[in-house]
Amino acid sequence: MSIFFYEDFYTFLVDKKMDQRFQNFTSAVMLAVSNTPCRGAESMEASNCLDEGQALPLKMIAIVSILFAGILGVGFPLIGNKRKFLAIDSDIFLIFKSFAAGVILATGFVHMLPDGEQALMDPCLPKFPWSNFPFSGFIAMMASLVTLLADYLGTLFYTEKHKKEQKMKRAVDSGNDRPVAADDDMIIVTVRPTDEDPNSVPVLEQNPGDHACHSSHIRNVVVSQIMEFGIVSHSVIIGLSLGLSHSPCTIRPLIAALSFHQFFEGFALGGCISQAQLSNLATSLMATFFSVTTPIGIGLGIVLSSFYNADSPRSLIVEGIFDCISAGILIYMALVDLIATDFLSRNMSSNSSASLKLFSFIALFLGAGSMSLLALWA
Repeated sequence: MSIFFYEDFYTFLVDKKMDQRFQNFTSAVMLAVSNTPCRGAESMEASNCLDEGQALPLKMIAIVSILFAGILGVGFPLIGNKRKFLAIDSDIFLIFKSFAAGVILATGFVHMLPDGEQALMDPCLPKFPWSNFPFSGFIAMMASLVTLLADYLGTLFYTEKHKKEQKMKRAVDSGNDRPVAADDDMIIVTVRPTDEDPNSVPVLEQNPGDHACHSSHIRNVVVSQIMEFGIVSHSVIIGLSLGLSHSPCTIRPLIAALSFHQFFEGFALGGCISQAQLSNLATSLMATFFSVTTPIGIGLGIVLSSFYNADSPRSLIVEGIFDCISAGILIYMALVDLIATDFLSRNMSSNSSASLKLFSFIALFLGAGSMSLLALWA
């Protein structure tokens, strides 16, 4: 009889523990999706600096300032390349682009990633699972790997598309006396029969120069599009954060910081678009989309600020995840598609002068340092 009693008691305890764990998990999920405020009077913005009446005009100034900085930044390399005073193969362009690469790298490491970690480790969130695992680094890492996959698939897609276009062109030209290529890195040189050699046949020769040129063009197209996506994704988050703020003390330094940030991000993107040599329509659309994204985000934040609670657990999780995703994309783009592409290229290592190499590295460190310094205010 006692054996059955102990078995029943043990089963009761196990069931009780399972019920408790299920209740803890359920409460954690419910708290995570809750939209109720969890900070009360101890909000991140000091209560004595909350003034929507002063904040709204500052937000309007921010929209104009950031829009102008974005247009100027993305338009400078595009117009400069057309007018030849800032050609994409010039030394001054490489130095400016190095500075912009440093700005983007610091944006990912110093601004977006810490902000995402702070949001996901906020005391308002349940300890399980947010405090038990470094989600910020994991999400940024996975975003970088997904960006690598998108980079690879995009390059593969445009390469195959280019091959098909070349084959169709060669099929049309095959009836003429023009050279006809069999593959991207091969050409067929047609040798006409002569009296000395009546059995002359087409000869297959390598043409690595054209292949390298096409590969470089494809890479530039893919890089420009992925960079556009990465920059736009975090620009929306930045704009929403500023638009939702009710604190003039927070908005004032953000206007200068984000204008500076927007200009050099636009310069890096405009340089990539110039190197991609896209059509005028595609270039205009990409430049316009970049320029208006952050101002649109600010406008949305102003509209949502009346009922959106930025201090709720759900908002913190969403903001933290998107910050970490943006950080992963920007870090990958800065290191792989900007810094490694320019600084490890053959032109930089062998053909460039020592002074150009020195100034490019100085510009890179200045860009990263100056953007990192802005973290003191924004």
